[in-house]
Amino acid sequence: MEFFFLIVLGFFVGGFINLLSDVLPYRQSISRPRYPDGTTRPVSGWISVLAFILKKRSSPNDPSSKLSWRYPIVEIATAGLFVITYMLSKDISDISTPQLLFYLVHVSLLILITVIDIEHKLILFVVVLPSIALALLDALILPSPTPNIRDSLVGAGLGFGVFFVMYQGGVLFNYVMGQIRQQDLPTAFGYGDVMLITFTGALLGFAHTIIAIFIAVFLGAFGAIAYLVIRYFLRGGYNAFTALPYGPYIVIATLVMLLYGDPIRVMMIGY
Repeated sequence: MEFFFLIVLGFFVGGFINLLSDVLPYRQSISRPRYPDGTTRPVSGWISVLAFILKKRSSPNDPSSKLSWRYPIVEIATAGLFVITYMLSKDISDISTPQLLFYLVHVSLLILITVIDIEHKLILFVVVLPSIALALLDALILPSPTPNIRDSLVGAGLGFGVFFVMYQGGVLFNYVMGQIRQQDLPTAFGYGDVMLITFTGALLGFAHTIIAIFIAVFLGAFGAIAYLVIRYFLRGGYNAFTALPYGPYIVIATLVMLLYGDPIRVMMIGY
């Protein structure tokens, strides 16, 4: 029964994430879900999985205006991560129902950040700043399991400090290379990524954040190399200064440490 409830909840939350992903980057007010051409979707099509099943993927006014596969993928991924979060939380003996609810909200915010970053190369302060505040609130009122508020603040400071230095280094590198090449170059990652890793630190605490940073940097390097190799073989060349969204790597590292942090920490650090 719990799994069925979580799956249904995940579909509804995933639908809301899709809605926010459509309106927040354009600073639009939240309204009823719409097709790409602006036509309001019927109630039976608010959940995209149902819209695909019931053949309501396309706008009635313009059959070529279709919901992308992003919509059902986000809903299915949200439902799946809700179930995984619940299953893993049962292994923690002292976890409470309020803590589980916090975890589900954190997971939802990470999914929202990922979707917007992939589609728009933006990490919106209107999303990440409340996420940081919520992580600190979680640590303040529910310090068990870790982190407590002190560890949360230290983790947030660590994440911000490390990535702020990297961000400034990237700005300096791009300035120098831009002067040499006589063109404006995109930064490796933006200030939004700095705030995202700050959210990671507030959510995970000091020790887990150290590992999350390592994972994020490794995944970012691996992803960039894989992208360049694939682009080279498919198109016969590549642009070494292509801007790639870095946020998804931070999100993956955060989710890994949020859900599997203790065994990974013991394996890597020894305590």
